[in-house]
Amino acid sequence: MRPPPLSALFRRPCVSNVWRATTASSGTLARLPHHTIIAIAARRGYASESSSSSALPLPQGSLKPKAHTPLRRTASDSLPIRANPKPTQSEIQPISTVATSERYLLTRLRTRLPPSARPLHDAYWVPKWSSGEGESGGEGVRREGEVFIFGNGSFVCWGLAEEDAMRFRRDVLIPARAEVGPLAEPETEELEFATDPSEKTRLQGDLIILGSSPKLTDPENLPDSLPPSAFPQETVLARYAFSQALSRSTALSALESSLENYLSSMSSLPLALEKTGKPGMGRRALVKKLGELLRFRQGLNLNRENFSETPDFYWDQPVLEGYFNSLSAALEVKTRTRAVNDKITYAAEVQSVLRQLLHETSSARMELVIIALIAVEVVIALIRDGPELF
Repeated sequence: MRPPPLSALFRRPCVSNVWRATTASSGTLARLPHHTIIAIAARRGYASESSSSSALPLPQGSLKPKAHTPLRRTASDSLPIRANPKPTQSEIQPISTVATSERYLLTRLRTRLPPSARPLHDAYWVPKWSSGEGESGGEGVRREGEVFIFGNGSFVCWGLAEEDAMRFRRDVLIPARAEVGPLAEPETEELEFATDPSEKTRLQGDLIILGSSPKLTDPENLPDSLPPSAFPQETVLARYAFSQALSRSTALSALESSLENYLSSMSSLPLALEKTGKPGMGRRALVKKLGELLRFRQGLNLNRENFSETPDFYWDQPVLEGYFNSLSAALEVKTRTRAVNDKITYAAEVQSVLRQLLHETSSARMELVIIALIAVEVVIALIRDGPELF
């Protein structure tokens, strides 16, 4: 899967940097053997090429964050929790986010979802979804998690691996024909979480901790009767807030990938203009490319699920807004949105120059045609009236 263009900005730190950062912040982690630190760093995608050969082998089924995930720059903050879990902490489980289309028609999902599924603000919530036996977590193991489906063409699976998310798409989204504008290749992003009632709900590094949360400002935002779910009901809105931030980031990654493909298709035009003095593309093709570019900008800024504004739901819920903003900031959604807008603006300026050149070329041709017609008319007049004139 092609990483979004911002991935070049994020460099993979070496293990020694992770070691220095964590020993300065945690005395307990500093007492761990060096090979244990290398194994932890390698599991989170931090091992450098020089240390990868000496790292301990990863357990089967362990997840690695995607190379483009900006969270890996701060993932060292979660190493103390991973290295020294509390007795009250659950095992670390995956969060799989998948974007498969430009948007979903959520109303078409009702006949394909379990009876316990219900709308939850801007999403459809599936409290329990089980993976197939033997498909994840090892042979004969059955995972159980939950799914949040958002209208921006992405869904978030808690406690389920990426292959389980793809199975959910195959069993629910595709048969329901809920996908509008399917992507050529699904965009995925992975994170991890753990539950711990003795801790506060928060994002620490690249790990989400689901624990205690302050009371909501408006309790009516939580449905009166909640069906049995795979995870504690007290944190369902916290999971919703984190899911919405993940959903936006993954949908933005899909848009970044599509825009990168578009820019690649247009990259030869300036070179053709430099070498031949011609745009290298006809008027009709250029107008179609402009329409595609405007469609990118519309999807980025004008849709209901845009990437720059905080959803109205969080205006009177500062706790949930904090969860949403913390993960959005860690994923650098606003920065990436500005970068995409800048690229679209540049592409629009290039196309404006090419359109102007095409217009000037067309005007010059029209002037030549007019001159030729005038010359033909003069010749005909001379042939017809010449003897009388001379």
